[in-house]
Amino acid sequence: MGTTQLETVPEPKYWHLRTVLSEALDSEFTVGEILPNERDLAARFGVARATLRQALEQLELEGRLQRRRGVGTTVAPPRMGVAVGTEQHVWPGAAGDAWHAADCTMATPLAPVAGMLELADGETVHTVRRSRVTHGQPVAAELLYIPASSVPDLSAIDAPSGAARARAVLRELQRLELEGQDRAVELGSARADDAKELDRLPGAPVLVVTTRFFTEGRTAAVSVATYRADTCRLTFGDSGGVEIHHDPERRAS
Repeated sequence: MGTTQLETVPEPKYWHLRTVLSEALDSEFTVGEILPNERDLAARFGVARATLRQALEQLELEGRLQRRRGVGTTVAPPRMGVAVGTEQHVWPGAAGDAWHAADCTMATPLAPVAGMLELADGETVHTVRRSRVTHGQPVAAELLYIPASSVPDLSAIDAPSGAARARAVLRELQRLELEGQDRAVELGSARADDAKELDRLPGAPVLVVTTRFFTEGRTAAVSVATYRADTCRLTFGDSGGVEIHHDPERRAS
């Protein structure tokens, strides 16, 4: 990567540097290759390290770079192509669901989720943790919040915890008639527990998809799914589903 003169560029320095770095990633680096350290890159381009960090953070957000624990900043692989929730009216855990149930506990959800479920103060719900892996790489983590009123017969099932309990909760949930669902997507930052599960650093950019499932005029369950922003591009089709698309023509689209 050669030096470039940024002083006369009218756009923000970090944005122009992001463009220069992006071109260098295409021409000089391969997927998985480790970038030089920040001090060397900043000196090479004649910018402050703060400017360089802004450019690197933007490229990470766009999926061009990854920060890996104990490794450094590497060139990211292409986004993976995998369908997620392609049917509009399907309960989590239904046939064809590629999520893997990992655990189930009773816990008090955060205030926004408690509000969606219209819970009393301090009320606990079944909290199912699930994960999604594609080509051996973790791409998403989910917390599914299900009130006891949605699975009233669960007490008769002898599965106190773990993946077996999670699957039992999902089976009971499917006894309800699903009337509809809605989704909201927002950009967020990975919390410590999600970051560990997704093999990212805490604070890494993620896409958070919140889904509400309705039955009998009420919210029967809420899903909060966290997707790696460097891996996933979410699109909404006529079915109302969410898909992760893969563009083979780009190295890290």
